[in-house]
Amino acid sequence: MDFSLLQHLNHFFAGHDGIEDPAVAYANLAEALFLGMLIAAFLLVGGHRRRSVRRAVVAAGLSAGVALALAQVIARLVDRPRPFVAHPDTLHLFTHHAADPGFPSDHTTAAFAIGVALLLRHRRWGRVVLVFATILAIARVGMAVHYPTDVLGGAVLGTIVALALWLLPTRRLLDALADLSGRLVDGAAGAVLARGRPHTSFEA
Repeated sequence: MDFSLLQHLNHFFAGHDGIEDPAVAYANLAEALFLGMLIAAFLLVGGHRRRSVRRAVVAAGLSAGVALALAQVIARLVDRPRPFVAHPDTLHLFTHHAADPGFPSDHTTAAFAIGVALLLRHRRWGRVVLVFATILAIARVGMAVHYPTDVLGGAVLGTIVALALWLLPTRRLLDALADLSGRLVDGAAGAVLARGRPHTSFEA
């Protein structure tokens, strides 16, 4: 079943360039897009939402970091070959990729950790990110770099870590870290802006 789903999706991608091309482009850029989204939200959101958004961003970033660290350990223990390694003659590989272990999917692990962490704090944005996380998971399977169970395992792992970090007292610690980080960033930004302002002197 796992390989059958992969093969059908991979062959569908091969026959539909209008879907395959943007899906592969998105999957290849996903790391930068997710990271950029978090950085932009932390730095640019202002007003009464700034504090809660920054707390959500820090929680999402740390959830992804912890989940990815665990994923590396699991990958070495399971040591599952990627589909394009195990079945090179029956699948289309749409991008260059290292032949490292594929379970669980790092991309899906991080994306779902971020999405669930945001969902717990800002439901609307969390839902949007989880939609993009699901599209990413499907794309990674269609590209033949993961089996469906690889991305499912990543989604479960990312979700569990995000939920674990939501529990008290970890949540209070993350909130305090976010507040401290925000004050440091705001202080540094204020200092830079102050230096850039022209100094006016009055002479008699």
